[in-house]
Amino acid sequence: MTELQIKQQKRREIRSAFRAAFPHTIPIFAGFWFLGLTYGIYMNVSGFSFIYPMLMSVTIFAGSVEFVTVNLLLGAFNPLQAFAMALMINARHLFYGISMLEKYRGYGWKSFYLIFGMCDESFSINYTADIPRGVDKGWFMFFVTLLNHFYWFFGATLGGIFGSLIHFDTEGLDFVMTAMFVVIFMEQWLKEKNHTSSILGLLLSLICLCAFGAENFIIPAMLAILAVLTLIRKPLEAEKGGDHS
Repeated sequence: MTELQIKQQKRREIRSAFRAAFPHTIPIFAGFWFLGLTYGIYMNVSGFSFIYPMLMSVTIFAGSVEFVTVNLLLGAFNPLQAFAMALMINARHLFYGISMLEKYRGYGWKSFYLIFGMCDESFSINYTADIPRGVDKGWFMFFVTLLNHFYWFFGATLGGIFGSLIHFDTEGLDFVMTAMFVVIFMEQWLKEKNHTSSILGLLLSLICLCAFGAENFIIPAMLAILAVLTLIRKPLEAEKGGDHS
């Protein structure tokens, strides 16, 4: 193959990966755009220029932390408190990262962006999506991550620019994210032949919710799920292998 043919083939691979990734991110767009818009408006009414939500949505890319950062910016300078707050809110990503170590390995510079841009929604898609044959996995996961990042950036920036012109009650918009996760879970449930891991996740989360309360149950639930699934990993893999035989 000539150098020109190689470049053309590479472009086709990239376009194919983008077309395969985009439909998976459409539900995320609905949630991210509305919540990003709300965040941008919140920054605007708090006295910040649109530059703040625009840059923070690109560099931080963690919705919960970005909302909390508004109060941190308005309060006294305390970097240690900011670090502890960000770590506490996003500690769940430590568990996501462990499960994606192998999946994100070996894609060159794309691996660095996949790690940086991994959020709950990108993790859910990249971990569970059935990538079509012939589609480059690295580019597929890259575009899932990039598109979700762009949706949040677009909504936050738009809300920051037009926040002063928009007047409506934003109460209840955060439920969009809950509904989106329910849809992702149901889709995964329908794909599974064995629902053991899903049922365990729900059961352990419910137990931790009752034990620790709504504000503090996420990290204990993650630890419990990680521990239990690690213990039963081999039986689950053996059963999965038996289903394919």
